[in-house]
Amino acid sequence: MRALLVAAAAALALTAAAAAPAATRAACPAAWAQGWQKLANKVEAPVYCPTWMPNPLDAKFGGQYQDIYSIGKDRSFLVSFLEHGDVGSGDVHVNFRGYPESTKIPRCPGQVKQSPPIPCFSDPVATMKANGIKATVYQVNQGADQWHILLAWRYNRALYTVSEHVIPPYRFSSQVKRNLARLLNGLVLVRPQG
Repeated sequence: MRALLVAAAAALALTAAAAAPAATRAACPAAWAQGWQKLANKVEAPVYCPTWMPNPLDAKFGGQYQDIYSIGKDRSFLVSFLEHGDVGSGDVHVNFRGYPESTKIPRCPGQVKQSPPIPCFSDPVATMKANGIKATVYQVNQGADQWHILLAWRYNRALYTVSEHVIPPYRFSSQVKRNLARLLNGLVLVRPQG
């Protein structure tokens, strides 16, 4: 199983390299831009707005697919979009995180009561380059990113991530791989204003 995941991660890196050209992602989509700009202003740091989301999701704050909107005292944030599929079809779930002023992988509670904290993202299997970003692909993640494949990268003294849930009918070696490559290639940096 591990060999299969490593092979899939290598294929993921190749897919990202062949993703669509950057010219099509000039700005955050108009229907989503206001929410992403408000987030950047609130955390006083750049955030990454997607220009594409897996079907049927959108990235509209306050829209029907928004699941989690959380900002910590340290200005770290988690924004999540989720659609529960019909019976047996699984979920489509994408998370975006940012950790302004920190490039360290955060710690999450251990799996067993009273066990020490563990890295929230672990088991890196590949890197992916697209859109001027070099992301590390993590396959073992905790909290809201559990059962997700996660991409993490650093920009301007901050750590950013995007992840997607791996659940049938989506598999890491096919649809989730393509989705993450397309998400990474289409990210647009939104800077705080005022």
